[in-house]
Amino acid sequence: MTQPVTLFTGQWADLPFVDVARLAAEWGYDGLEIAASGDHLDLERADQDDRYLRSRLEILDTFGLRVFAISNHLTGQAVCDDPIDFRHQAILRPSTWGDGEPEGVRQRAAEDMKRAARVARKLGAETVVGFTGSKIWPYVAQFPPVPTAVIDDGYEDFARRWNPILDVFDSEGIRFAHEVHPSEIAYDYWTSVRTLDAIDHRAAFGFNWDPSHMVWQNIDPVGFIVEFADRIYHVDCKDTRLRKPTGQNGVLGSHLPWGDPRRSWDFVSTGHGDVPWEDSFRALRSIGYTGPISVEWEDAGMDRMRGAAEAIDFVRSLLWEEPATSFDASFSNQ
Repeated sequence: MTQPVTLFTGQWADLPFVDVARLAAEWGYDGLEIAASGDHLDLERADQDDRYLRSRLEILDTFGLRVFAISNHLTGQAVCDDPIDFRHQAILRPSTWGDGEPEGVRQRAAEDMKRAARVARKLGAETVVGFTGSKIWPYVAQFPPVPTAVIDDGYEDFARRWNPILDVFDSEGIRFAHEVHPSEIAYDYWTSVRTLDAIDHRAAFGFNWDPSHMVWQNIDPVGFIVEFADRIYHVDCKDTRLRKPTGQNGVLGSHLPWGDPRRSWDFVSTGHGDVPWEDSFRALRSIGYTGPISVEWEDAGMDRMRGAAEAIDFVRSLLWEEPATSFDASFSNQ
């Protein structure tokens, strides 16, 4: 299991792309999962300007890095979300936000997701990683009571908006890896099942396996790999540390900031939490996953320079070669 280990650049968008590439190379990463954020990757420019596109590839070449996937998480969030509000304005590029009229924002976000497929192909990447947004996430508490028809319409809305996007992914030969995550149309096991059903299990749509969002929901991240073996299109390594229940710290976070010790869980740098990493990597091996392993740093209590440098060694320690023969083959010498 000798996959490339990459660094997701989303949490580094405040630094110039060239600086992030240099750091990743110094730490020993094989490539980058490039976020369409900051100056790392402007999808509109990359789709229209070959010189700009080449400039991204030249930076990668300078540091001996490759791009296996690009991320368009932030724009994807706006495709299905309702409401569209100040939160989206803060994460979208001005050209996507426009005048802020909600349906216009959604339609421009959908066009940008199509653009991501074209740019991924031009860069030589195989996958676009991202979010979908969700019209029905605001109803997750199911109170005041929510009619079944409203939930049904949420999945139908997702299919209406994403099928045309996935048509472009198909035409470009690119796969979309949805990150199973609260606030999305698929945020746990059963919503993932229903999401695939909504689009008739079309091959362009799969999952970005990020266990950090599963652990605190009490979803088995290893079982998720096995159950969705043919849909694991990308892997992000981010960790979650669970704290001992106190009778006060509920799983929803209580509106407490990241790193507050009163929380029942926190995102932490890879290898410092409660994700069952070895079992997970053994499961990935068992399903034949050979794609990139991307390190995503999020830790309110650890500097990212330390976290990213440590994580690559931790991940590589789990990427051992499989045995050439069965361990019990030597028992027979007939």
